[in-house]
Amino acid sequence: MKRLALTLVVLLLHAAIVAAQQPKSPNILIIYADDLGYGDVQCYNPERGKIPTPNIDRLASQGMRFTDGHSSSGVCSPSR
Repeated sequence: MKRLALTLVVLLLHAAIVAAQQPKSPNILIIYADDLGYGDVQCYNPERGKIPTPNIDRLASQGMRFTDGHSSSGVCSPSR
């Protein structure tokens, strides 16, 4: 009986340690805007960016930026 209890305690501790070491899922933020060009935002075009976007610039500097996105629809209906 003591051996069974000890085995269960060891297995539960092992399961708790493994569960605590699981990697956290990443935070993903997708900003989708209608009628916004690649060079309009200052984080992608600092010299000639038309729109001052300090918060988006800060998010872009602290995270990952993807520059090769494609749409299967050439019209703006998904954002309206």
